[in-house]
Amino acid sequence: MELFEKIRRDHRLGEVSIRELADRHGTHRRTVRQALEDAVPPPRKAYPARPRPAIEEYVAVIDVWLIADEKAPRKQRHTARRIWQRLVAEHQATCSEVTVSRHVARRRIELGLLRQEVSIPQTHEAGAEAEVDFGEFYATIAGLVVKCWMFVMRLSHSGKAFHVAFATQAQEAFLEGHVLAFEYFGGYAGVNSAIRARTA
Repeated sequence: MELFEKIRRDHRLGEVSIRELADRHGTHRRTVRQALEDAVPPPRKAYPARPRPAIEEYVAVIDVWLIADEKAPRKQRHTARRIWQRLVAEHQATCSEVTVSRHVARRRIELGLLRQEVSIPQTHEAGAEAEVDFGEFYATIAGLVVKCWMFVMRLSHSGKAFHVAFATQAQEAFLEGHVLAFEYFGGYAGVNSAIRARTA
C-alpha cells in the first residue's frame, strides 16, 4: 500500500516513465502499472495447499508430542531434530529432517505453543536508584565455619556495587550497611535527604 502511494505521488509530481518509476522504487514495471491503475494493491493469489505425503501420516503423532511438551520442563521438550529422530526410530519414517523441522515450526505457531518473550529496556538516572540485598553466607574464620550476612548495594545506572559482611542480621547491621554504602559512593547527604523525604 505504501509503495503504491509513493509511485502514484511521483507520477503526479512529474512526467516520469514507467521504467524510471520501476528503477526508482526497485520494483517491476508490472507493479508500477498496477499502482497507476488503482491505489489499492490487488489481492494476493491464493495457492492450493500442497500435498505432504511424506509427513501426513505422522502429523497426529507430532501434535501429541508437542502438546505434551507444554507440561514438561523446558530443558526436556522436543526439538525438531529430536522429533525427527523419534519418528525414524519408533515409526520407521522415511521423511527428511528438513521436512519435519518445517512442519514442527508451522505447527507450533498454529497450536499457539510458540510464545515470543518481550523485554522492555530500563533506563536509570545516574545516582537516582540503587538495589539492596542482605543475605546469608558461610565463612571459615579461625578454622571454624561461621554463618555471616552480606549487605550488598548496587547502583542501578552504573552497576557499581558495595559489599560488607556482618556477624548478625539485626536491623542495626542492615541500616549500618546503608550508611557505609552511601559514604562509599559519596552520596550520603543527598540520599539521606531523599530517604527522609520519602519516609516523612
